[in-house]
Amino acid sequence: MALGLQLPAAASLLVFCGVLSFPVGQEKRDSAGCGYQSCHDTKPTMLNVHLVPHTHDDVGWLKTVDQYFYGDRNDIQHAGVQYILDSVVDQLIKNPDRRFIYVETGFFYRWWKQQSPSMQQTVKQLVNEGRLEFVNGGWCMSDEATTHYSAVIDQMTIGLRFLNETFGVCGRPRVAWHIDPFGHAREHASIFAQMGYDGFFFGRLDYQDRNRRRKEKEQELLWRASDSLTPPMADLFTGILPNGYNPPTGFCWDQLCSDDPIRDDPDLEDYNVDDVVQRFLRAAKSQALVYKTNHIIMTMGSDFQYENANLWYKNLDKLIRYVNAQQANGSNVNVLYSTPSCYLQELHRANLTWSLKTDDFFPYADNSHNFWTGYFTSRPALKRYERISNSNLQSCNQLEVLGGPISRKGLFGQGDSETLRKAMAVAQHHDAVSGTEKQHVANDYAQRLAKGWQHCQVLVSNSLASLTGSSAERIYCDNLNVSVCPLTESSKKFSVSVYNPLGRTVTWPVRLPVNGTAYSVIDAQGNSVDSQVLPLSGATQEVRRNRGFAVNELVFQVQAPPLGYSTYSVSLLQDQPPPSLPQHGAPTVIQNKFLQVTFDPDTGLLTGLSNLETKQTIKLTQNFYWYNASDGNSPESQQTSGAYIFRPNSSTPFMVNSKAKVERFQNTVVQEVRQWFAPWVSQVVRLYADSKAVELEWTVGPVPVNDGQGKEVITRLDTSIKTAEIFYTDSNGREVLQRRKDYRPTWQLKQTEPIAGNYYPINSRAFIKDDVDQLTVVTDRSQGGGSIYNGSLEIMLHRRLLYDDYRGVGEALDERSEIFPDGLVVRGRLLLSLERPAVAADTHRPLAQEVVSQPLLSFTDGGLSQNTALEFSGLQASLPPAVHLLTLSQWDDESVLLRLEHQFQSWESKVNSQPVTVNLQKLFSTLDVLGFSELNLSANQWKEEMSRFDWTPEKEEKPLLKTFEDPSVWEVTLRPMEIRTFLLRVTLK
Repeated sequence: MALGLQLPAAASLLVFCGVLSFPVGQEKRDSAGCGYQSCHDTKPTMLNVHLVPHTHDDVGWLKTVDQYFYGDRNDIQHAGVQYILDSVVDQLIKNPDRRFIYVETGFFYRWWKQQSPSMQQTVKQLVNEGRLEFVNGGWCMSDEATTHYSAVIDQMTIGLRFLNETFGVCGRPRVAWHIDPFGHAREHASIFAQMGYDGFFFGRLDYQDRNRRRKEKEQELLWRASDSLTPPMADLFTGILPNGYNPPTGFCWDQLCSDDPIRDDPDLEDYNVDDVVQRFLRAAKSQALVYKTNHIIMTMGSDFQYENANLWYKNLDKLIRYVNAQQANGSNVNVLYSTPSCYLQELHRANLTWSLKTDDFFPYADNSHNFWTGYFTSRPALKRYERISNSNLQSCNQLEVLGGPISRKGLFGQGDSETLRKAMAVAQHHDAVSGTEKQHVANDYAQRLAKGWQHCQVLVSNSLASLTGSSAERIYCDNLNVSVCPLTESSKKFSVSVYNPLGRTVTWPVRLPVNGTAYSVIDAQGNSVDSQVLPLSGATQEVRRNRGFAVNELVFQVQAPPLGYSTYSVSLLQDQPPPSLPQHGAPTVIQNKFLQVTFDPDTGLLTGLSNLETKQTIKLTQNFYWYNASDGNSPESQQTSGAYIFRPNSSTPFMVNSKAKVERFQNTVVQEVRQWFAPWVSQVVRLYADSKAVELEWTVGPVPVNDGQGKEVITRLDTSIKTAEIFYTDSNGREVLQRRKDYRPTWQLKQTEPIAGNYYPINSRAFIKDDVDQLTVVTDRSQGGGSIYNGSLEIMLHRRLLYDDYRGVGEALDERSEIFPDGLVVRGRLLLSLERPAVAADTHRPLAQEVVSQPLLSFTDGGLSQNTALEFSGLQASLPPAVHLLTLSQWDDESVLLRLEHQFQSWESKVNSQPVTVNLQKLFSTLDVLGFSELNLSANQWKEEMSRFDWTPEKEEKPLLKTFEDPSVWEVTLRPMEIRTFLLRVTLK
């Protein structure tokens, strides 16, 4: 159903019809047939066993998402999602007691579109009666180590919106369900809490952690997932499932399983009811010993099961009947069909206190030498492409709003943001951006992102044509990272539009491949911009592999207004001397007005970094190393390094080279030192004129394996900072967590892998600090890293492995392509800043946002027409430094979705860790905001109607949810780490 939103007084006469169904929270608010009201009765004096029929359907892994849906390529894996849903619905109809949960909305959406109206009505009835229940509800079940929070929120929003619009209140999941991801991030738990989930269940955690929790009955806990948001805002009840996500041993009745069915005719051979019942009672009572209440959960299903659901349900019906019949003989076990939400409701009704957790569940090991820390870096090129695609999607979403309806159907044809939005949603899957899929599946993910970007390019071109008033064709150069752009390489006169998706003015270096030796660059105000031409490095000419023919690079700094663009005109200057030749040999120093970087003239390596403003200096050396990967031939273990697992065969890495061959260039725009370590490792150290960060652009590959040894390549920064074995990493690009070598906050660690067991996911930044200095490294993609030595920070850049790690993918992580038949070459950037710890976040927070949401460049050939609008901002003014515009996207014809976030933690900045107020009516330059209403984070409930189960932590009072009043009708206040979501009714001015 549609609801009228309650609008501020100024717009009270307007009727604003949204698409949200009636929101629900606690069980008393559920409709009669679904959710908590649909749960089967339990018996308070007995052990209640909640059987949860389910399937785990990877949105790509061994097969592509399409192959999985259709049941194609069963020679790889027998799996067909369409048949699972067909079969489950058929079996649910036959018995109203049966239950089933479904998770991956991306698959369900495909299936739903193919159903007849009568079948859709049947499924709606099953959902309305709570017999088919959605849990989690995102487009996929996202990875938790390598995903960025903005992309996670987006993919959850897509899935939950579809469920909300299709099924209303009964389609809203109450429970988050991450049964397969390989470790669990604190930021994910915070996100789920802010989306209104009552609880969270997962299957994997470190084997040592599980053993301790089993002994102490702490497999169910309260996770406090933010140190900035006021409890219980980010508190999330969390349950660890007993068997991963599989059934108890001996009770798998899928066609993929080999367990005996229940043979219950005593006149026939092999009657086994008594044996099955007794084995089940033993399993239930054993499980109950390690949980806290008289309710336990059993996951009755696994990967792509229920393709023939009759096998499962026929046996489960019998199991329930025969086990419960033993109650007449004194058994105290009661078995029932259930769902995670029904199980959660019983835990809530128990009214107990629960242990409190404030860290996360990384790293994850399933045995003493099996740390799942390799996938933090696996497939680094795909990880970077996913991050770029996320940035492009945000720009596309924004320009769809700012350009109006013509952006979707305009001068350059029909464009859309939905194709890229769905491709990005699929890419968040825990076997996608994680890098743990087969190669042909990784290729499919990349192709989907590329296709989505093609659709967005049309939309962006239409929008910019409308905003600029220019009908000139726009060109997009997606290979600028390897200095390939046919237009700039061949044109003597062109323009570049720089669209900035951030809510504040951004200065950004532009590097364009050219063949001229000097150019004139003019900004939107007609001013000349300082530009320089440098020869392309040998490494760049190598990695572009005949895809371009430029010999030089044009470098200049651009400035783009908030949520807007600025246009720069570039013209070749004739008869100019060639660019200056490089100076050979290492410099002793490069510096600008903010930073100074020193080098050893003998080795060509970094030796120090100084902040000239704060008068800080640290010793800093940096080099490249590799770990030899275990090949499984060691006598103590057969475990190898692979897509998932990082297992070096020695704790001491091999140095690529103790010296670097060096070229240096110094001009008024940039100073750079080009270091060549080996034919497969090079780097450029750059310092731009106005930058407070040093850029390290690394190029690694093809990693040599002709010695028969897989390699895991790292860069290591060694400093004079006194770290006391502590370093810090971000969680999904947001809050920062402290890490300590050989330590876990919640149990006494027995460290068995001194390197891999000290690696953590780095999504956007990591830092080391002492009382005086903080060195922060901002990454351009998700990577793994650690601090193995005091004052040291190492980051894994690339992995090339020759063996599978026996975790299911069945393929060595040895990436090749037509362009790189000898092995993948990867390029990336690290940005280094040196600040006082008390103010370091004031630099690294905006810096990381610039890397995640980078400017979008588009080009037009020739001169600009006279009436072209060369500059535009979608905001009336820059947002305050603490505020990030997280989401601006078209919701329907009359409304847009807006998310604003406070991007600082409560403790990290004296200036910016304060509440900030924004006036929504004075936000946009081209949009009139007629009214608004606030939603939960996933935009599937009105914020004022969202309520969740409350839980009491051990040794603390139950936290009461605090509400804060905004200063006025149109003004909203953001507190540290708070994200607020609004549906705005708007018209173009």
